[in-house]
Amino acid sequence: MNEPQQPTEEQLLEALRQIKTEDVVVQTVATLVNLAGQKLSVEGAKDPAEARKAIDAARHMLPLVPDEAKPPIQNALDQIQMLYVREAPGDEPPKEEPPPQSRIWTPGS
Repeated sequence: MNEPQQPTEEQLLEALRQIKTEDVVVQTVATLVNLAGQKLSVEGAKDPAEARKAIDAARHMLPLVPDEAKPPIQNALDQIQMLYVREAPGDEPPKEEPPPQSRIWTPGS
């Protein structure tokens, strides 16, 4: 039986060189939107409180999404927020907040 080979150090370095932060941000926001949808629609796994956390996190990260990727993510997020309003009628919907003020981040701060 053949065991899968471990990647070489060079292969790992090449993979690391190819990963872009904006790609990770897009994937993370899409995952949060998907999670919120699952937490609102899958019987046996419904959890509006968790869905709200995922919606809030996605909304806070949306300004970091590259412009070309925003429209489909914003559309999906809008649909999930509407689903949230229908599925959690006793709960207050997530509020639109102004974008956070830009702050300069420095290592160790």
